[in-house]
Amino acid sequence: MKIVVIGGTGLIGSKVVEKLKQKGHEVIAAAPNTGVNTITGEGLADALAGAQVVVDVANSPSFEDQAAMDFFQTAGKNLTAAEEAAGIKHHVALSVVGTERLQDSGYFRAKLVQEKLIESSPIPYTLVHATQFFEFVRSIPGFSTEGGTVRLPPVLFQPMAADDVASAVAEAALAEPVNGMIEIAGPDTFTLDEPVRKVLEYDHDTRKVIADPQAPYFGVKVTEKALVPGPNPRLGSTKFDWWLTHVPPPQKR
Repeated sequence: MKIVVIGGTGLIGSKVVEKLKQKGHEVIAAAPNTGVNTITGEGLADALAGAQVVVDVANSPSFEDQAAMDFFQTAGKNLTAAEEAAGIKHHVALSVVGTERLQDSGYFRAKLVQEKLIESSPIPYTLVHATQFFEFVRSIPGFSTEGGTVRLPPVLFQPMAADDVASAVAEAALAEPVNGMIEIAGPDTFTLDEPVRKVLEYDHDTRKVIADPQAPYFGVKVTEKALVPGPNPRLGSTKFDWWLTHVPPPQKR
């Protein structure tokens, strides 16, 4: 089967591509650096020709409100039109657990618009809602530091390994469309401050992490269960403590 992975050279996309190739499928890693651009439409029709499934794991290059909205609206409309023309049978998209609960954020408003475009499209679809990636935890202090202190709301947090996210997305791509949403999450639940504190300690970062119920999460007030899935999510197998000591941090550029 031919499968096109939009965002196929990124953190999740490259893993999805590899997992699908290992199962014997013809997989196209579609991204601007491989000549496929969902914003301009460049290379899109050629990439989708003869494909049965499209997996979209691309993310906006900017988290700024209007830039994110422009990205997801434009890419979503271009992708839908190209999929209709190519006769795509299944569209799989990666989104975020709690998107509908984080609408004070312009980025998550844009993600919800992306989801609505997918739901209203004639293409059968599966939305995969994932919790935050372990790999994302290191970036959280950068948005939450005041002086030498990181202030985070002690809300529930159930992050998962990028490799487990990719496995779930690949599995969804090979299954029948659910025309709805599935939720995936890590095997353990923390409060948000706990894994951030562990990462900083492991990295010998001297910043102190404070659990502050009034602190925002990326500028947004969040409720206790805003970031965690509902009942019976599909759980990844990788434990956070194992990941922290076995997966090297990304190289600083």
